[in-house]
Amino acid sequence: MRRAVLNVVGLSARDLSSGVMPRLAARAAKGSVAKVKPAFPAVTCTAQSDYLTGQTPSVHGIVGNGWYDRTLSEVQFWKQSNRVVGAPKVWDELHAKNPKLKVANLFWWYNMGTNADISVTPRPVYKSNGGKIFDIASYPQRYRELLKRDLGDFPFHSFWGPRAGLPSTQWIAASARWIEEHEQPDLNLVYLPHLDYDLQRFGPTDPRSDTARRDVDTLVGDLADFLETRGVDVVIVSEYAITAVDRAVPLNKVLRQHAWLELKQESGSETLDVFNSKAFAVVDHQVAHVVVLDPSIREEVRKVLLATPGVAQVLDADAQAAVGIKHLRSGDFVVVSDNHSWFSYYWWEEGHGDPDYARTIDIHRKPGYDPVELFIDPKIRFPMLTIAWFLLKKTLGFKALMEVVSQDASLVKGSHGRLPEDPLDWPVCIAARDASLPVQMASTDVYAQIVRGF
Repeated sequence: MRRAVLNVVGLSARDLSSGVMPRLAARAAKGSVAKVKPAFPAVTCTAQSDYLTGQTPSVHGIVGNGWYDRTLSEVQFWKQSNRVVGAPKVWDELHAKNPKLKVANLFWWYNMGTNADISVTPRPVYKSNGGKIFDIASYPQRYRELLKRDLGDFPFHSFWGPRAGLPSTQWIAASARWIEEHEQPDLNLVYLPHLDYDLQRFGPTDPRSDTARRDVDTLVGDLADFLETRGVDVVIVSEYAITAVDRAVPLNKVLRQHAWLELKQESGSETLDVFNSKAFAVVDHQVAHVVVLDPSIREEVRKVLLATPGVAQVLDADAQAAVGIKHLRSGDFVVVSDNHSWFSYYWWEEGHGDPDYARTIDIHRKPGYDPVELFIDPKIRFPMLTIAWFLLKKTLGFKALMEVVSQDASLVKGSHGRLPEDPLDWPVCIAARDASLPVQMASTDVYAQIVRGF
């Protein structure tokens, strides 16, 4: 038996009954489908780690897309080493059963240094002069050049940022076909992110999001049909669903108002000083890890957080243990938004002391996830001219920042991370009828569906 797991990010049970994704709805109708109680937090890195280990963050340690490293005293976001996942993975179990089984991992996160037989992941080349060349990395290394030779360069600008869209997902789907045709892996893990972008930009009810749904329905349907014609069992799973939001909650601004946030003044801007702050927030969609470095204010911080509009829960260590997120990487408090809110990382008032990366796409330096990177600042009259001027300066060897990202958090209309009250807003798992999936399943149960039958 061979299997492909297609990770259709943002796909919900509600989408399957929307009427705009007929091919995926048909697959669900003729197969076995379950609503998946989301990982907590319901974000990419945590959900994927739940699926690939069968464990919760208390065990595997992936408490979000990023966290505060207490040893380094640094906020770490979007790291790529698989060694940060502290539990055995799917491929470890499969190789233990049969060392000859071949596993491919295409664009699932933490995809560097894995024991998968084939891996492909986005990875820029960082130059000594500060430049960055967008590229991919692969193992074995030959696949990087072979895929680029046959498929063209990976459209990195379409993978994240204001231009995030269908081309990157199309390229990943094409790479899955290529790997199947050339290597016939026993297990092929494929990440397909396109639905995520417009649902965050516009919200799940905007007609523009229906366009994304139709595009994904066609792409996933075609890929699944192709794989099945080659005898591959197809499982479709999603990480989370996106729900409508209308309020951004700047937790660090709240902490700053109480003089708990320490800021460094650097060339007219303010950057977060995590060494000397008494308390600060590492935000991640609808969940935030609040680190309290001064134990004497812990109870006061808790009360302030609970009183903040848009905050629904403040989880201490005992509450974190109860939901499977207690870990050294977790904040002293894990804060959860209400169903219409999400957390921004901002600590400044717009135009006053904002750090130099605030208006750029910079997923590593920002001490929190920033969905506003999906938008070009509407105040820029000629954005394409601005971008062209930036590229010209880079070509000529000048250092420059591509400052095109808005600071208007109200632009964001969709988010995820908390547990939606309605199971229709949960992710799904779609398998063949003989899988006999339950009506609902835990995120950690997806693991069993990946390894089933091997």
